[in-house]
Amino acid sequence: MTTRNRRSFLKTLATATTGLMVVTTDIHGLPINNQDRLGDLLPLRKLGKTGVDVTMLGVGGAHIGKSDEKTAQAILEAALEGGVRFFDNAESYNKGGAEEKYGKYLVPKYRDVAFIMTKSTAKDGKLAQQHLEDSLRRMKTDYVDLWQIHAVTSPKDVDDRIANGVLEVARKAKESGKARFIGFTGHSDFHAHQRMLERTDILETCQMPINCFDPSYKSFINNVLPTLVDRNMGILAMKSLSNGGFFGGTRHFNGGDNPKLVPEILTVEEALHFVWSLPVSVLITGPDHAQMMKDKITVAKNFKQMQEDDRLALLDRVSKAGYDGKLVEFYKV
Repeated sequence: MTTRNRRSFLKTLATATTGLMVVTTDIHGLPINNQDRLGDLLPLRKLGKTGVDVTMLGVGGAHIGKSDEKTAQAILEAALEGGVRFFDNAESYNKGGAEEKYGKYLVPKYRDVAFIMTKSTAKDGKLAQQHLEDSLRRMKTDYVDLWQIHAVTSPKDVDDRIANGVLEVARKAKESGKARFIGFTGHSDFHAHQRMLERTDILETCQMPINCFDPSYKSFINNVLPTLVDRNMGILAMKSLSNGGFFGGTRHFNGGDNPKLVPEILTVEEALHFVWSLPVSVLITGPDHAQMMKDKITVAKNFKQMQEDDRLALLDRVSKAGYDGKLVEFYKV
């Protein structure tokens, strides 16, 4: 993509972002506090055509799954205290252990204020239905707010799952009320997302990697995001720090000794503010502990929309740094 085209592209996306933000002032310009029974919420954004407002920051369930019980509870409590109300999960995280922790520490006291999402990696309808039932049982809830077909890997994978009934199970889950909304996810190949969007229009959300390195390497932002915006789908950003790749890591959840984008090229705040300056409904973060959750909440509270020139300058800075895409975004194929 040329510099001129990229500038036009970013400007278009910035306009779409403005439309997602929920008005926080009254007709006199005075601030309106978004609150629930626990206190003030983080700024809200529209979850696409669902019409639901969600907090701009969400908790990543994979990190809840790998945490011990005390740490997981502390992360959830810190998130709730800081105004986060979006909670990601999946049946595959810690073999259901992450969902069990929601059943212990989130649902019993906070189900009425929590937007809970979980996902299924099932390749056929029978297993997808079993995953849904197991997820509801583990989390001790009658429904989830969002249920997603998880981790599509290729166009063939999408075609096979649809042929084997997974999409139909998702449709029926919404029809029955066990899922308020349905969507899909993937992190390895944007072609899989394109195929899913070609095959169906019943899905309401999409979760995918969105970060400031992505436009230069097998890009979801360039190849998928415009279609999602056109369809008014809820956009869930993940891997906004490349799941450790920005910190020199080459496997999930870990930093490492490889060259580091953070802090050598940009700050965490710059990286996250870039993502929030795109038309994403929620940025899902994976905290290792409660303080990390609090730090991300602070970054969210300090968010200011990046101007067009600043976004372009950041992309140029990152792309000119000469980092190897396969190294930084190791999860892409």
